[in-house]
Amino acid sequence: MGKVTEEQTPEERRALFRIVRGEPSDEEVAALTAVLAAAAAAPRVIPARKRDLWSDPARRLRTPLHPGPGAWQAAALPR
Repeated sequence: MGKVTEEQTPEERRALFRIVRGEPSDEEVAALTAVLAAAAAAPRVIPARKRDLWSDPARRLRTPLHPGPGAWQAAALPR
């Protein structure tokens, strides 16, 4: 947005964007408006990262070992 001056019309003062160079057709301005409106309306979603069990800090803590059948398998599997 540029500076608001006396030469600007009320519509120009309310405009969300302004074309400063070139002579776009009405269709090009409509396409630009649609793209900017869609980008502004799109939710900003940060994709969830898959949890890597090998680098998980909780893996550094040792869980209690419980003797009994199958205990040797449970000692090595990530929880």
